Amino acid sequence: MTTQYWLVKSEPEAYAWSDLVRDKRTAWTGVRNYQARIHLNAMKPGDRVFFYESVTTKAVVGIAEVTKASFPDTTADEPGWVAVELKAVAPLAHPVTLEQIKKVPALAGIALLRQSRLSVMSLAKAEFDQIAKLGA
Repeated sequence: MTTQYWLVKSEPEAYAWSDLVRDKRTAWTGVRNYQARIHLNAMKPGDRVFFYESVTTKAVVGIAEVTKASFPDTTADEPGWVAVELKAVAPLAHPVTLEQIKKVPALAGIALLRQSRLSVMSLAKAEFDQIAKLGA
């Protein structure tokens, strides 16, 4: 199976990277955007996921992995919403800020810059590798 690459966003006040590290794994619940739901449904165990802290930090701070494919989101009031399970893999040595990402021409097309409100997005392997290199 081919590994896919993703980026999830969370407000650190709601659920920070440090929370995922503490919990070791979590159900990624509460996503209520149709495009993000499509991405959650496409995630498979073993996929790599950047954890982006939005609002205050505005940086990619860690790498997670999908450990369980989509399942019904128990926090939803209506059917059809899904969650995945993520586990913390490793922090980035250096957080990669939104400002850094904006300066890399190869990253100009990523959803983080084009659809800033989208909380779950796909990345090409080259985009994932570029951000990982910035954070090394």
